[in-house]
Amino acid sequence: MRVVWLILMINHELSGLIMINPNQSIKDQRITTIELMIDLRIEPEAGRIRYFWLVAVCVIAFFVNAGVLQSDLMESRNLVTAQEMTRYGNWLTPTMNGTLRLEKPPLPTWVAGAIELLSPDSLPAQRAAAGVMGALWTLFLYLTVRAVTRRDHAAVVSCLIFLTCYSVVLMGRTATWDIYCHAWMQGAVWLLFSLYYPRHAISRRRRIWEFTACGVMMGLSFLSKGPVAFFALLLPFLIACPFYGRPRRSPGNGRGLTAMIAAMVAVSAWWYVYIYLAHPEMASAVLHKETGAWVNHNVRAWWYYWRYSAETGVWALITTAALLAPVLSRKVRRDRALVFAVVWMAASVILLSLMPEKKMRYLLPAMAPCAMSAGLLLCWIESHRKECRWGRVLFRVNAWLIAAATAGLAGGALYMWLGMGKADAWVAVTGCVLMLCVAAWMGVCAVKMRITGFVDAVAALFIVAECLLMSQVTHFFVNPEFHSLKEVRGDARLEGVELYSTDKETIRMELVMAAGRRILPADFSDAKALRRLMPCAVVTHGPVGEALPAELLQQADTLRVGVYDDNRHPRSDRHYNQALISYVTLLRAKGEE
Repeated sequence: MRVVWLILMINHELSGLIMINPNQSIKDQRITTIELMIDLRIEPEAGRIRYFWLVAVCVIAFFVNAGVLQSDLMESRNLVTAQEMTRYGNWLTPTMNGTLRLEKPPLPTWVAGAIELLSPDSLPAQRAAAGVMGALWTLFLYLTVRAVTRRDHAAVVSCLIFLTCYSVVLMGRTATWDIYCHAWMQGAVWLLFSLYYPRHAISRRRRIWEFTACGVMMGLSFLSKGPVAFFALLLPFLIACPFYGRPRRSPGNGRGLTAMIAAMVAVSAWWYVYIYLAHPEMASAVLHKETGAWVNHNVRAWWYYWRYSAETGVWALITTAALLAPVLSRKVRRDRALVFAVVWMAASVILLSLMPEKKMRYLLPAMAPCAMSAGLLLCWIESHRKECRWGRVLFRVNAWLIAAATAGLAGGALYMWLGMGKADAWVAVTGCVLMLCVAAWMGVCAVKMRITGFVDAVAALFIVAECLLMSQVTHFFVNPEFHSLKEVRGDARLEGVELYSTDKETIRMELVMAAGRRILPADFSDAKALRRLMPCAVVTHGPVGEALPAELLQQADTLRVGVYDDNRHPRSDRHYNQALISYVTLLRAKGEE
């Protein structure tokens, strides 16, 4: 799929070399051609090195040591749904532990199901799919910034900042669905901007094809997580466009928009139509539940996202300054690309703040305009560093703060080894030395105002953390009593036997994922219900005698299969969860062998 978009992009760029715009004078055509030739010039060796560096940072950010973090509840839900797709063949009607799961659109689950077929029970492979979407989002962001600024350097700097935002790296290393919808929508944003603010003339036929591709990506975004990216990424972009300039009216825009809407509806709506026809009552219930959750679930005050810039991590100060710079500086307001990025960022945060339901991870779509705003502000300071005193002060304060924090992390690496015993000696020493070198590099960049070098230094810091320190995370999750329910998969005593839980207990999805099959709630209220289920195995959070009535157990032969503890934290840790303890007991009718 990415090859198709790349071909479209190349055709888009080269079309200006061979097409003449009849509305332009010969002089304007000559100027446009010269500008395009300059824009498409072969990059010098240093430019090529920057691209290789960006690709390396992207690969390391999303793929290296991606499997070391333990699964959380949200990730377990997604993977259980994918497992049941492959096990029970319910590709069009996803289920989670036997219950229809229509709240989440199916595209990412289909991807996870396909991976489950190719590489069963592989968490790194599942997370790699999210990493691919993170890389695709980075590519589309690069193309967007390049289209807005007409500068490759600004695009590379913005993408490096994007790849060093904490939330972006975390979501790109987790098998969740948020990153899918935003990656596709970023591609649609890039195509829309290129169509309405073109650098050169585009034929009517090509415009319609690009509008259609834009609609397809919008449809894929909707099929990944519904209208989330439309509200949090596309609408703020449309609000910001007038601050960049008046869109160009070109022949074919009307037909192109029609083709875009048709493609978007065709790609996104068919599954919802199918679900509504196949399960109308369930579809209506889910729609009512989801719309109610937006106004009743996790309701926060409208100012809850005031610290949105903290989600960018080390770039929080620069991101906050980018929001204020156009207001305080007349010179900054003249940079329409920077103003566009800042308005896009502000509109995204404001619109998300208007929604009653709020979680910090919902700020993920705002990270793209945040990274673009911070990147363009740093590029502006770099080009005006001689006359811009406040820019020099801002950059140096930020650089020295991050350099000091990096030096502190170097000491923390040693403490992980010597004080806590949570790191291997060679990792701690190597990480300490490398981070001290990075801190020194940051200090040099602060003194000599090497802004690009500082951005590279932050990327290098993340590489050290992702390649070395991330591998030591497992030392912090050591439970000597860990005994996973996953072991029941190979237990011959449970072959062909269904797993059940009592309807009074809630089984965590982590346990369902570990078991590799459904653990359905069952009614154990009377002897007849129990006889209908036997032989079966019951999963409880305590001994079976405490979960089932004694008079019922007298009518069955019981065999304790095992006691399992899926906690990664020890009992002494405050994160220890009793709900991850499971007792598995085999129940057979009296006298049955």
